[in-house]
Amino acid sequence: MFVFSDNLSEALEKLKLASTDSATDSVESCLDCLLKALANNNTEASMKIQEMGVLPLLPTLLNPQSSCTPKVANIIAEVAKNEFMRSPCVEAGLIPPLIQLLNSTDQEVLLQTGRALGNICYDSQSSKEQFASTNIAEELVRLFQKQTEHEKKEMIFEVLAPLAENDVIKLQLVEAGLVECLLDVVAQTVDGEREEDIAQLKTASDLMVLLLLGDESMQKLFEGGKGSVFQRVLSWIPSHNHQLQLAGALAIANFARNDGNCIHMVDTGIVQKLLELLDRHVEEGNVTVQHAALSALRNLAIPVVNKSKMLSAGVADVVLKFLQSEMPPVQFKLLGTLRMLIDTQAEAADQLGTNGKLVERLVEWCEAKDHAGVMGESNRLLSALIRHSKSKEVVRTVIQGGGVKHLVTMATSEHMIMQNEALVALGLIAGLDLGKTEKDFVGASLVSVLHKLLSDERSAPEIKYNSMILICAVMGSEPLHKEVQSLAFIDVVSKLRAHENKTVSHQASLTEQRLTAQS
Repeated sequence: MFVFSDNLSEALEKLKLASTDSATDSVESCLDCLLKALANNNTEASMKIQEMGVLPLLPTLLNPQSSCTPKVANIIAEVAKNEFMRSPCVEAGLIPPLIQLLNSTDQEVLLQTGRALGNICYDSQSSKEQFASTNIAEELVRLFQKQTEHEKKEMIFEVLAPLAENDVIKLQLVEAGLVECLLDVVAQTVDGEREEDIAQLKTASDLMVLLLLGDESMQKLFEGGKGSVFQRVLSWIPSHNHQLQLAGALAIANFARNDGNCIHMVDTGIVQKLLELLDRHVEEGNVTVQHAALSALRNLAIPVVNKSKMLSAGVADVVLKFLQSEMPPVQFKLLGTLRMLIDTQAEAADQLGTNGKLVERLVEWCEAKDHAGVMGESNRLLSALIRHSKSKEVVRTVIQGGGVKHLVTMATSEHMIMQNEALVALGLIAGLDLGKTEKDFVGASLVSVLHKLLSDERSAPEIKYNSMILICAVMGSEPLHKEVQSLAFIDVVSKLRAHENKTVSHQASLTEQRLTAQS
């Protein structure tokens, strides 16, 4: 190790001298020594290179005419594999000369330059921010427009992808015309059979979706729904190519990130396109396409004005075709889409809530211990069907399906919003059909769950309020009434009369009166 360290120090010293008098041979042998040291122990050698102040010497060595250039770019690429070297590379002024080298015709120079730029901006927020203040976006797009060879395009893609994760650079890339390039690549490769066509189509359409993840870049491309880019992406959805269908659906899901866009898209008939796409994937089920199309529908269903329009278009019926799916990501999105659709829509909640097959599947998914997301969404949909329909038939369907115990468990969730949704649904069950559900309430220890929620200092005011409402609602059942008496609820409730929240303290007084009257 010591020998290696001394050799390296010597080579670095030589390099400092040699780089000033541009004696190519001596520089070349120093560079070879550096590459050997990096291959031997990258981290140690990089630290040494940093300590000895070699990085600032490298820009002058990145000369398009010099035979050393590929080795210098290779050294930068190797050094930038270390997180701690990425910012120093930017600070040493390596970005502009590397960007210039992308114009080179030498394959080896291009390869090493691409690696160097890719590694410097890989996973590093700070270096991406520094890239944002250079003209790299314009340079890369200009370069891309000139390329005809697959390898060169791929190499530029590899540098673009990590850069495009930064929102400022996303916008710069859009402004520099990258989107038009990507659309051209898609048009050229969509019917291609060759490996490289398929690879390019995937890279270009993925990058397109990535650009839409930035709010500003997305809004710029949407152009009030009139944008040519938006129109072109729409045409991907009916495509026969799975990769394009996927990118099209993901793009719609990304455009659907604010109410205005969602309302416009539903009014211009996008829902029909997505439903036709889903219909094609019920049988030949491509899971990623199913997931993306359901994500788009879920987002489109968020604005209240869209819900009834989407229900009339038959969204719920198509979504229900995927009830048999065994894929948790698809199950998760299916549940989310139905929950969004029935929010405030009593008739739809009634219709879905009395669908025995759906309720049965929800109860099954409420037990999906390995998939917390699916479990949570099933519980929330079960509760939503009751809360939005307020229907005795729905309550009966849930009781018969065995859903009550899951709602009681949901009341103990660590998420307050879920606790609250559960308590409101349980209150409706007790109010609409206490006789039928009494046995389930006893079996699920509802009363002791409510006692815990009321005694817990950390319970939010609305949780305390809804727990007391529920206590009053179950008093009409003899076995539940007995349980309430045996747990000394009066002590807990009378303490809540002094609660700082007026609604809670008022409900505590009413509940205390009720408990005293019926003791």
